[in-house]
Amino acid sequence: MASPTTAAIFDLDRTLISGSSSTVFMRHLTEAGVANIASNPVLEPIVAGAQFAIKTTYDLIGESRLLMQPAKLAVRASSGWPLVDVAEACRRAAAEIVDLVQPFARPLIEEHRAAGRLLVLASTSPLPFTEPLAKALGFDHVIGTSWRHDGTTYTGELDGPFVWGPDKAAAVEAWATANNVQLGRSYAYSDSYFDAPLLDLVGHPVAINPDVRLAATAAIKGWPTRHLDVSDGVIKIAGRELQEWSRPLMRPELVAPSAAITFSGIENIPAEGPAIVVFNHRSYFDPTVMGLLFAKAGRNVRGLGKKEVFDVPIIGRLLRGMGGVRVERASGSNEPLEAAAAALRGGEVVMLAPEGTIPRGPAFFDPELKGRWGAAKLAADTRVPVIPVGLWGTELVWPRSSKLPHFSPFNRPAVTATVGPPVNLKYRSADTDTARIMTAISALLPPEAREPYEPTTEELMTTFPPGYSGDPTAEAERRPGTDTAAR
Repeated sequence: MASPTTAAIFDLDRTLISGSSSTVFMRHLTEAGVANIASNPVLEPIVAGAQFAIKTTYDLIGESRLLMQPAKLAVRASSGWPLVDVAEACRRAAAEIVDLVQPFARPLIEEHRAAGRLLVLASTSPLPFTEPLAKALGFDHVIGTSWRHDGTTYTGELDGPFVWGPDKAAAVEAWATANNVQLGRSYAYSDSYFDAPLLDLVGHPVAINPDVRLAATAAIKGWPTRHLDVSDGVIKIAGRELQEWSRPLMRPELVAPSAAITFSGIENIPAEGPAIVVFNHRSYFDPTVMGLLFAKAGRNVRGLGKKEVFDVPIIGRLLRGMGGVRVERASGSNEPLEAAAAALRGGEVVMLAPEGTIPRGPAFFDPELKGRWGAAKLAADTRVPVIPVGLWGTELVWPRSSKLPHFSPFNRPAVTATVGPPVNLKYRSADTDTARIMTAISALLPPEAREPYEPTTEELMTTFPPGYSGDPTAEAERRPGTDTAAR
């Protein structure tokens, strides 16, 4: 006997796609003249009721026993449907549903394929529906509800169990036995509490977009939870990200009452689709201003940030839950850029400061901005637009030399955040494109930012951490990825 293999088992509705696939299949069957439900007064209310329930209740709360009853009875409508016509209609429906697969499901599928695991689509939906979809997605096996037929037409009866809940788990277990698959080392993904028996079968269960009861079950059992429409690790509550819930509170008068902030060019941030947003780094106050900027733009963002911030217990967990990417510059790892590239390919916005950290000493006042090549490399890899943002005055609110921001409602420093059009990159040289990015940011700053300036010793000291006692006229040597200055 061959050595046991492993599998990655995916549910379909509310897992691989965000809603129900049945409405798409039924629409194509109706357009093909196969499902002539209106001519059958007995079946019409059954199927219509099932479709309505799926479209509304299912999308909101997921599966329920009540919802599954009309779905189970809907097989009666298939009586007399020609196999050939059903297959063609479902093939067309599958081509449409492939485009509905959630953005972060695709790399997950490819990850399992690369690892040599069998890809299995396990859905309650009828096999005539799901088999062409599984083929279009490149899956190896399909598990689902079978419809009886006489060789040319469907009879309107089930051919075996309605594959749902415990029966779905039993079908997967029987398939695994027949195919020498070791479930204890396999993965399973589902949104439904009623798939808990299936998730219990495998060694690596994952709750995807879980309904309330599955979310509670996953918390009790220690199962990981994911949402395949956003980057891994992003927390969603009632279908919305933390950034979306907090957006109504992201107003300058509430978040930054000690600054007079002016935003301009927000329309340059794409309303949808991926983008790399880059900004110059002047202050610990910069992330607050950028957060307010994205709230005004109505976009969620994935920010790259130093490991020191992510390692703070509560703040770090919150940042990760909002999709932040932890960067440990000293490690030289490509992991942060790979995570950022994955977010961009999933249609998200990534934000980073090409300078990497706040410049110190004379470098802070240098009119020529210098950056690292991370943004340029990301842009070359993904070919998404790079949107520059010029920040000015943030250091007046929270200079690097202060442990806390300055707060004075009577003396509110002027802060500007200016968004420019996409940078024209050539993708031939990371260094040259980085220079283009920094030039674009510089062009968004006020004229005095581009003029040579001789800072005083006091001004130089504001660019160093509290307690710094080294030479303020030189950039201090420090270990990459830390904020520890030489003393």
